[in-house]
Amino acid sequence: MSAKTALFLTIILVAAIPLSAGGNKKNPPERAMLEKMEAVPCGAKEKGVTGLGTVWASAGITHVNSDEKLCPQYEVVSDEMEYHIRPTDTKHPIVLPVGKEIVFKIKKDRMYLRVADGDQKMLTYTVVAEKPANSDTNAQNAAPKPDRP
Repeated sequence: MSAKTALFLTIILVAAIPLSAGGNKKNPPERAMLEKMEAVPCGAKEKGVTGLGTVWASAGITHVNSDEKLCPQYEVVSDEMEYHIRPTDTKHPIVLPVGKEIVFKIKKDRMYLRVADGDQKMLTYTVVAEKPANSDTNAQNAAPKPDRP
């Protein structure tokens, strides 16, 4: 009987180890601050007859009104990285509150974020640049300081 009990306890122990060893497989979302927003050029709006230019060239109808299109670009600063992001929906971009905390995840070149205190809707943004958050301060601290007599 004791051999059966020992075998039974061993099976229970072996079955319980994989359940507790995995831990939480989902990574919690990161937190960051929206530092600033800038309007950056991201293309040109063209109005006119550019497609018909070859047909109408002899008539002199080649006028094109082009205005530089501006898109919002945000600077998001987390503990480790600094990101520059632009909205994927360029026709109807949602303005984010600067100075507020956000919660985000990054997959490939996309950042999925939501405002921590606001709406629970996840918004999609394209990451256009990223750099380590403390790269400027580390470079200044690493430089040797001149000796003073």
